[in-house]
Amino acid sequence: MRKKPNNDSAPRFVVCIDNSGYEASLELHKIYPVLPDPDAERDGDLRIIDESGEDYLFAADRFLAIEVPESLERAMLKTAS
Repeated sequence: MRKKPNNDSAPRFVVCIDNSGYEASLELHKIYPVLPDPDAERDGDLRIIDESGEDYLFAADRFLAIEVPESLERAMLKTAS
């Protein structure tokens, strides 16, 4: 499997580990795509595509970064768009 260069400092996918206060927007233990947003990252946030299909900022400590196989990544990004 070919390794992709990682030019973004934000992970491409994360798992929600804390949805308190955002139960309608975030599902606990669900994998979410992350959109690059350097300004948000500097503030400790991630731009997540949530349950509504829209992107919003959430505190990065609500998530754990994960690596997914390239084939799964393509499928997940296709579903998210």
